[in-house]
Order: sequence, then structure tokens, then C-alpha cells
Amino acid sequence: MKTDGTRAQTRVADLKHISFYTVNEGDDVMLEKYTNGAAFRTNVNEVEEITLSDTTYNFNSSGFRILEANDLCWPEDRLLPIFLSPAPTIKSLDMRAASLSDEERVMFCTLQGIINRTRPRIILFNHNEEPQSTWPTAHNLTTTAISTSAPYALVKQFKEEINGLVLYSTEKSEHYANLAVTIAGLDRLLPVTAEIQAKLVANGMDFPVVVDLTSLAMTTTVGVYNYLYNNYWSRCNHRLLINERPKIPYVHDIGVACGSACLWLDPRDSNERTLLDKFLRGMTRGRDFVMGWWPEERSGVGETTKYGLSTVPGDFFENASIYSAVSKNIKIPPVPKRPKLENKVYAAIYISDGDNIQYCQHAMAKIFEQSGRGQMAMNWTISPALVDISPSMLNYYYGKATTNDCFVCGPSGMGYAMPFNGLGSGSGTYFTSSGATITPYIKLTQRYIEKAGLRVITIWDNISQAQRKAYADYCPYLYGLTINDYERQDGRLPYAVQSGWLPIAPQFPCYRGDIDGITDFFNRDIKNFNGTAPMFVTGQAEVWNLGPDKLIALKSTLNALSPNNVKIVRADHWFSYYNEAHHLPFNLTMLQDMKITSSPAKTSAYIKYAADGSPSQENMWISRTTDGTGWVQLDFKETYQISRYVVRHAEAGGLEPELNSRDFTVEISLDGETWTTVGTHVDNTAPVTDVTITPVEAQYLRVAVTNGGTDGRVRIGDIEVYGAH
Repeated sequence: MKTDGTRAQTRVADLKHISFYTVNEGDDVMLEKYTNGAAFRTNVNEVEEITLSDTTYNFNSSGFRILEANDLCWPEDRLLPIFLSPAPTIKSLDMRAASLSDEERVMFCTLQGIINRTRPRIILFNHNEEPQSTWPTAHNLTTTAISTSAPYALVKQFKEEINGLVLYSTEKSEHYANLAVTIAGLDRLLPVTAEIQAKLVANGMDFPVVVDLTSLAMTTTVGVYNYLYNNYWSRCNHRLLINERPKIPYVHDIGVACGSACLWLDPRDSNERTLLDKFLRGMTRGRDFVMGWWPEERSGVGETTKYGLSTVPGDFFENASIYSAVSKNIKIPPVPKRPKLENKVYAAIYISDGDNIQYCQHAMAKIFEQSGRGQMAMNWTISPALVDISPSMLNYYYGKATTNDCFVCGPSGMGYAMPFNGLGSGSGTYFTSSGATITPYIKLTQRYIEKAGLRVITIWDNISQAQRKAYADYCPYLYGLTINDYERQDGRLPYAVQSGWLPIAPQFPCYRGDIDGITDFFNRDIKNFNGTAPMFVTGQAEVWNLGPDKLIALKSTLNALSPNNVKIVRADHWFSYYNEAHHLPFNLTMLQDMKITSSPAKTSAYIKYAADGSPSQENMWISRTTDGTGWVQLDFKETYQISRYVVRHAEAGGLEPELNSRDFTVEISLDGETWTTVGTHVDNTAPVTDVTITPVEAQYLRVAVTNGGTDGRVRIGDIEVYGAH
């Protein structure tokens, strides 16, 4: 229930009168209801019956129902559950300053996960790379610090929500820590050693020992996690698996909040790999994922890829259980228009390691502040998993970006997947070459790169023909793929075009940490440039040695190779130029000379928003009138063979589905006078209309809406039109 703007819960037996919180949205009245701790809105006219279930729940002293791991609201299309919004004031603890042991920090992160599951109220600081205020400020959180001289006061504040202890020791195996954390998350317990238990007692908290692991005899890694599998895996959610080194207290909070199993298995060991595979087989490809890291990168990421799953690297990512609860629409930056294609050398530089969300949280926060950023086009890899894990983190970087900052997706989409190991024995090995295995993952990737606004994916290290086709079939948001070319002695990876539209370009070089090395690789092509046709080069910089302040030296070194002929461009522009030069379809709305006209918009500034590359609410075309009609017309200044159009509606920008345009037509013209309808859409409910048509010659395209959103406004988040010469 809500009273005077605040939410409270009470027992049915204590209710004398029930009222509902309603929200006026235009002419509609919406009823806000709570399901498993999450708020949803429903049109009052659609509610036929309201019943109260005869169920007993546990409530804390603030009146909130204490959620168990299986109480979470976890939609099928989300990586993480929907948590309640964080409390007005969050308790914070600097665990480093408190000089806590590894085991204590694991206990505090477990406490955080349990408490934040019901409602986020705890934030913990364990890393010191970026200023401590960076992310609480970005998430608009107000914090109050727990004294680092009395850290156990934090436990005491929330002791009513703790059922007891899991007692463990790491004498026989360090992996008992992960077993204890897994059990603790399922039953609202704290994982403690005897030393920590004594400290709790000394601080006035004599919790009962509910589970005692100290009597168990297993001494091997496989023995401990076999015990977990046989006794607790059936109770864990299978949607998120934590693979984290024992006693490393970072992603434990989100694993505990979700009721996830916490492991640390090494696929290089055949017995550990066999056990890991049992866990992975219990997960659903295209929905579930692993978070944390692996004892060795390629064997771990490769093993999950075998099962069509991905790893979200984040073993040092903090506070996911609170940052994921701050719900924000992603503010995708507008894409600057590009000049006409010339007979020049077009170069694109990619910056690693943005698939790693701990890098996004820590190192990138510093690197992004370097003064060299913005002085030339740079392509920053970033993780689309942040859409659910921390949308405000994406918005933080997007809000700081210049027009020279382009964001792209790391390997190989939503989380790190590695179909092919280019550093394997011989000429490399496939973990999976199947298109069917990876297709559910590619569909998941499509959903998340579109939410994040990422048009290019870097593949480590290569993909099979079947997998290339799967990306082309199921990931239409892409402009292109890059693949890592380690320049093995058996030859350089070739350029390719899949399905007549999706270019696949080798990074040559990849993961290079010096300017001279990148210059040398690029010059292997540039030295042959004769000015009669465009040339394309692309390479990847290893961020730990080449940040923006060093990368800007490429402007002069590349120009010296072919004076006034080398243009360093954004990745989205690079693929646009590449497709145009090779007579492939490209997004015509990116052209600098394109002209937009429209029916009266809410303000004159709104006109450009109809095709600026961003569907976000702040960049949405909105009609001035409320009669449900409006139109937008695009003039490309030349004729093209138009083969596809995409219209992103209100929902694609984060608004309610009811505001999507329902009835509209798409028309084309050679002269702007005579129009031919190429698409008629009636009763549309989808957030995106993406249609491929038989190529037809045209200079103009018009979207005409005859039935807009339920409030009478017409909203167009973004229009894309694909054509070729």
C-alpha cells in the first residue's frame, strides 16, 4: 500500500479499509499493484477481481515483507530480478578502511545481498580505484556511513532479518567459503568462521548456528561442490551462476540476493570440468548466464560457450544488488551525421576491455577522464549487461560522451562468449562451431545491444559460417562484426559479408598495446593506397597500456603514412562507409545531407529527433497536436535502392507501450510528389517495426501515422532507412 507517497505493508487481519493507489496517465487510470515485492501498473478497466491470499509472511520493523530467494519477481526477459527502489538513505561501510579480513568481507557482502533482496539498504566499498562517491552519486543515492571502527554495528541494524549462521572452516578446503555463501543466501543466514562468530557475540549478537559445515570431511574442490550440487543446487535459481574465487567478496551480494550457487571450478581440470558441466546443463541458453570469472580465461569462457551461455566478467564488481535496483531508461546518445564517402583511408580504433563490468566500474571511470578523449574518434567497448546490472552506469558514460566517443559491444554480445580460441593449439580450436548452439545467445544479444544502443560487436576470436549466418538472421540491430586477428603464421583472417548486408572485419592488429605496433599493422595496407578507391583498416588497442592520452598520437603517425588521406572515424561511421563503398545497404539517415521535414512537432527542435540515432525519450519526435496523426519525411538528396525501414516507437525509448503508434503507413517517392506505399501497419503494439522490402529506387521516405498513442500524441523514437547505390 502507499500512504502519503510512502509504501508500507501490514497484515490482512489488521486491515479495516483497503484503498488503491491510482495514477492518472492521460485519460487512463492505472492501478499500481505489488507482486513479489515489485511494482506494476495495470489499467483499472482491465481489473475484474481483486482477491487477498491467506498467506503468512515475515515483516521487518519497517513494515516491509522480508523476501526469501524464491519470492523474487524475475521476468523471463531480464538478466536480474526486479528489486524495490533503494531506501531514501543507504547505510554504507568502507570495508577496506575497517580492515576487515577476507572472511569478514564475505560475510558482510552476504548480509548485503540478504538485506537488499527485501529492499536495497546497504552499500559496501571494497575497491579504491575510482572516487568512492562516483557511483552513489551517479545512482542518486543518499548514504550514511557506518563507523569503520565499529563495522559490526551494520549487522546489528539488520539482525531481525537474519535467521542464524552457517559455520564453516577453510582448513580442509578454501571452497567451504563458497558453499557457506550459497547456503546462507537460500535461508537468510550469515556465513561465519568461529572467529567471526565470536566477534558477533562480542557485539551482542548471539545468532544460532543453523548449518554447521565444520564436521564435513571433503578436502577436494570437486568434493565440496559435489556436495553443493547434491544438496542445494535444486533449491538455487539456475538463471544466474556465480563463479568467484573463495574469499573474494564482490559479486556475492547479487548471488545471495538471487539465491544463486557460488562456485570456483577450473575447466582445465577434467574432474572439475565434468562437475561444472552438470551445473551448466541445468541452465537455459538464451536466458541464463555466469557472473564472476574463471581460473583461466579461455577455458572458462569457452566452456560456457559450449552450452550457448555467456560469462559476464565481474569478479570485482561491487554493489550489483543496489545498482541494479535503480531503474533508469537508457539515454542512448544521438549519432552524429557523417560526411560523404571519399577515396580516403578510413581507420577505426577499438578500446578494450569493456565486456568486463568491473573495468566499466573501476578502471574505465578513470581512463574516461583522460584529456585525450574527444580529440579523435575512439570506440569504447562496454557491456550491454549493464542495461539490467547498472543502467545508471551506462547513462554516466553516455552523458559524458563527445561526438568522437562511440560505444560498441565487447566479445561476443551479451556477456563474453568465445566460439573460437585463436590462441589454441595449431591454428586454433572451436569450442562450438554450431549455429544452433549459439542462436539463443545471439537472440539475447540482439535484445540487449538494442536496449544499450550498441551497433558493433567484437568477436573473440572468430566464428563459423553457420554462426555468421545466425548473427545476420537474429541480430538485425548490428552494423557490423569485428573478429580478432592474432596474425597467426598460417595467414591473415579475411574480410567477409554475410547475407548480403552484414560486414565482418578482422581487427588487424588486435589487443595491441603500443602506437608503433598499430601504425605498423595499418601501414601494411596503407602503403598500397593509391587514392582510386576507399580503403578500410581497423584495429584494437589494449586499454591497460593505450588510453586516450596515448592513442591521440595515431592522428599524426597515421597521417605521416599517407598525408591528408587517413580519416580516423567512429565504428558506426566506419561500417556505414564500408557498406556504401561495397554497394551494400547502409543506414541512409546517417548521411550529413539528409533533410527532415514533418507535420507540426511539439517544438521545432523535435524535428531532428526523428532520425538522430537515438530512440530515447529525450530525443523523441513528438507531434504538436493530440489528434493521433502526424508524419515525418526524409529526403536523402540522391536516389538509392531502398530495401529496409525501421521505426522505433515510444516504448523503444522507455515509455509505456500504450504510447506506441498503432496505425501508420510507410511511403517512398522519387520526386516528393508521387508516393508509393511500401508498408501498412494496423493495430501495432510492438516497440520496433523492422521491415525488409524488395529493393525499390527512391529518394524520399515518409512515415505517416493515422492513429498514435492513447494520449493522442504521435511519438517516433527513431527512423532508419537502408539503401544502396
